[in-house]
Amino acid sequence: MEYTNLEYFIAIAEHHNLTRAAEALYISQPTLTKYLHKLEEELGGKVFRRNGYQYDLTFLGQRYLDYAKKVLALDQDWKKELSDMRSYYKGELNIALPPMRSTSLIPQLLPRFHKLYPGVCINFFEYGHSIQDKLISDTNLDFAILSNWQEHPKLNYEHLCNEEILLVLPTGHPLASKAILQNACRYPWLDLSLFADTPFILHFPDQNTGRSAQRLFDQYGLHPPVPFRTRNNQTCIQLASQGLGVTIAPEGYVKYASSFWPVDAFSVGNPPLQNDLVIAYRQNSYLSTYAQGFIALAKEIFRTDGSGTVVKC
Repeated sequence: MEYTNLEYFIAIAEHHNLTRAAEALYISQPTLTKYLHKLEEELGGKVFRRNGYQYDLTFLGQRYLDYAKKVLALDQDWKKELSDMRSYYKGELNIALPPMRSTSLIPQLLPRFHKLYPGVCINFFEYGHSIQDKLISDTNLDFAILSNWQEHPKLNYEHLCNEEILLVLPTGHPLASKAILQNACRYPWLDLSLFADTPFILHFPDQNTGRSAQRLFDQYGLHPPVPFRTRNNQTCIQLASQGLGVTIAPEGYVKYASSFWPVDAFSVGNPPLQNDLVIAYRQNSYLSTYAQGFIALAKEIFRTDGSGTVVKC
């Protein structure tokens, strides 16, 4: 089934301009203008308020947009289910996740998944922010892998594991010897107040890890020097390994990066900070057999160590 006309309407609503919408759709502006006139005749009213070249939705237009998105979402679900019925082991998965998260998670998952579903192509889309909003608005995405999320009423969540937010030092750092063992920690624990004057390599404050670091500093009343900021966990860890400072990073990234760079990880905070890692997907959307298989496998891998022992990320 084709819903080209609905896609035309949504493009105008998103771009607020006929020329930009036509360019995005790769059609001529006269074609789009003709379509819009015909639509308004069929609906018996205006769907956009014109203000020069600006097109803003009327109440009628907003309601039509709501239903148009629902129709396209249902069409996407139907295509997935039909594909599922036609070819059990063939298809495509579109997964959204934070930048570089694929490097720490996917190597554990992909070999086993590919063995079970060799005909399924997986596309990973890395987004720096607003992943939940993209998952809700983009029906091509099957699900997203998130941490430190705010629950949304339009999404379902499957818990994978929790991971510590760790202090990362270059191997041989003099303060590493101050670490002690604590029952509540999976790593040797360090008193963060020892690092009051130590340079920190940090994420930006609008990122989850950046906010976690700030919570730790607030807990200890610290204002350490920050010579570098980046949005990339791997960059933070690599710079720390070179002795340019210390950093705060999620456990999953640290485990992966420590295979390449000489760093040591320590628990910090009282209690230690943790992230919950989840898979999120739209409520009432169709999940193919292989999408359900991916989720089930992820839950198995991140909750057990392969011998049946429950572990963290």
